[in-house]
Amino acid sequence: MHENSILIYYLIINLVTLLVWEADKRRAVRQQWRVPEKWLFFLALMGGAAGALAGMILFRHKIRKPLFWLTGILFLAVHILFFIFVS
Repeated sequence: MHENSILIYYLIINLVTLLVWEADKRRAVRQQWRVPEKWLFFLALMGGAAGALAGMILFRHKIRKPLFWLTGILFLAVHILFFIFVS
C-alpha cells in the first residue's frame, strides 16, 4: 500500500509538471504571463523531475538553459534513489 501511494504521487506530480511546462511554453510563444522559473524548479524538486525533463524535450522549452538540465537530472537521480530505498 505504501509503495503504491508513493508511485501514485510520482505519477501525478510528473503529469502536473509536464502540463505546467507545456502551459509555460504556450505562454512564451504568445508572449503572455509566464510561470516563474522558481515554480518550475519547485515542481521538479517535489518529484516532477521526469515530467520537467520530458517537457523540455517534447516542447523544446528551456533546452538552452544548462541549469534546468542540471537540476532536472540531479533531482531525477535523487528521486529514483529515494524510490529504490523506500520500496
